[in-house]
Amino acid sequence: MSEQIENKPVRVWCDGCFDMVHFGHANSLRQAKALGQYLVVGIHTDEEITKHKGPPVFTEQERCKMVKAIKWVDEVVEGAPYVTNLETLDQHNCDFCVHGDDITVTADGVDTYHLVKKANRYKEVKRTEGISTTDVVSRMLLMTRQHFYKGDKEYEVEKEHSSVMGQDKAARSPWTGCSQFLPTTNKIIQFSEGIEPKPTDRVVYVAGAFDIFHVGHLDFLEKAHQHGNFLIVGLHTDPVVNQYKGLNYPIMNLHERVLSVLACKYVSEVVIGAPYSVTADLMKHFHVDVVCHGKTPVKMDINGEDPYALPKSMNKFVIVDSENNMTTEKIVERIIIHRLEFEARNFKKEAKELAIIKQMEDQLEKIKVGSC
Repeated sequence: MSEQIENKPVRVWCDGCFDMVHFGHANSLRQAKALGQYLVVGIHTDEEITKHKGPPVFTEQERCKMVKAIKWVDEVVEGAPYVTNLETLDQHNCDFCVHGDDITVTADGVDTYHLVKKANRYKEVKRTEGISTTDVVSRMLLMTRQHFYKGDKEYEVEKEHSSVMGQDKAARSPWTGCSQFLPTTNKIIQFSEGIEPKPTDRVVYVAGAFDIFHVGHLDFLEKAHQHGNFLIVGLHTDPVVNQYKGLNYPIMNLHERVLSVLACKYVSEVVIGAPYSVTADLMKHFHVDVVCHGKTPVKMDINGEDPYALPKSMNKFVIVDSENNMTTEKIVERIIIHRLEFEARNFKKEAKELAIIKQMEDQLEKIKVGSC
């Protein structure tokens, strides 16, 4: 019996809202999984999130679906309590709980992890700098272009003079304020499977913006993956996406989109800055067997030609019906329609966090004074 206990896999518990699931969430779950062998993720209900933080952008069903598709997640539990307790950990046979090093509190300002911390069943991982749900919502409220500046301003976040929402990091919470996302090769390696297709694999290629990775993208990739067993996603550069989508798209820059797509369990590889038109070189280099596209209309290339003309001529082109009509534009619409609610949510969250920071600073000051 003792041998079974010794060989028992370490089960890790994570929970959260996981609203507008992005690569920051995925990175947190990746780090949590590395602390054990089996990762269980609890998802809060829409009601609980609305009570403690404000209305979520995605529904509970959408949020659960997105988290289930993250490659490091083994199991998802719906309706997880907002304040993590020992009963929940024991119910799911989890050894400890893991969360990022940012502050999470209830509507009353109570640390949501105080119970597991007190029982020494809590571990912390580093939060991913430069991304948060609040930040992404802010981008959509403003629809600014700052997040994908190129050249000498590529990673520079300017002050946005707006009576509604600013992107000035100095004036915002250090956790939810807009900050620089600095990509590294190490981060891409951490997210990548690092595998190449076997000679017997059927290689599927898809391409697009995959901006604000959502359930529509997810359902499409799942269906595309069914046409083979090694799925390669080509991601267009920011200027190319802006060329065919207009306005201030993409909301997330190329580096951010790469990590969001790589975190998906259906994706084997990503081509960073893929050509808009599928070329013979691309088909040959990746040994592509089939190219898939969704039912959305295809914009012609700048030369007026069909970007999928080549795979069509090779009889290697398939239209995939994801049976999901979600688009990035519809998510932006959700934000804009409920603009006041989301603005209130962001300001409320920041106010609570700043109050806690002040409280921590006061406590440190008292300790310093007492030691003098």
